[in-house]
Amino acid sequence: MSQKMKILGIIPARFESTRFPGKVLVDINGMSMVQRVYEQANKSTLLSKVIIATESKKVQKHVASFGGEVVLTSNNHVSGTDRCFEALLLQKEKYEYVINIQGDEPFIVPTQIDELAKLLDGKVELATLIKKITTSAELFNYGEVKTVFNKAMEALYFSRQPIPYCRNAGEMEWLSHQDYYKHIGIYAYRADILKKVSQLPISALEKAESLEQLRWIENGLKIKLAFTKHQSICIDTKEDLDKVMANIDNFL
Repeated sequence: MSQKMKILGIIPARFESTRFPGKVLVDINGMSMVQRVYEQANKSTLLSKVIIATESKKVQKHVASFGGEVVLTSNNHVSGTDRCFEALLLQKEKYEYVINIQGDEPFIVPTQIDELAKLLDGKVELATLIKKITTSAELFNYGEVKTVFNKAMEALYFSRQPIPYCRNAGEMEWLSHQDYYKHIGIYAYRADILKKVSQLPISALEKAESLEQLRWIENGLKIKLAFTKHQSICIDTKEDLDKVMANIDNFL
């Protein structure tokens, strides 16, 4: 990666989450979820700046209280990608790339961000991370998004189903016949491509799988992949939070 690349880390922090309203402000052992994400992201060695993008004045006020940088964005965005694009437009400086850091992953490892940032050379349009699947439970969990890729480490497809289908073995033996990979939901966009994907209409495959990255592939864009060994801990529901709090010593 060129040292001249300016990369903006954006944490979309939507207060009115559908499944868990207000989750970005929940207290996790004395610190809000969004502050934990912000502080972890700032430990990245390759981001030029980190900001939080929210539609909520309550979140804006909270971020200001701990000295974080925050921008107020529209409450009409349907995805974090769209919120990232508006946040980019609000910046006075120019950035070659944006990395979208999930606002509900309070224990994100800064190394993960850097693993992604190292791919960004000016030619890469979009990028994300993948992790090898090690258990059948993970492989057949429809909540885990899987991917297959070409020899240039560019994604061919993403699915909630296990892909590829291993025709010559029973399902519980698939992992011994084929390597499988799951998607880790952190994205990098070249600035001009972020503008483009924000203007693309919802695609058929995206609608079927409820995965916005399929819209990008359907429109001929290339998604570069990098391996990570780090797990992502996403707090999507109150139940997810309860599980984390029950094992908090393992995360801190």
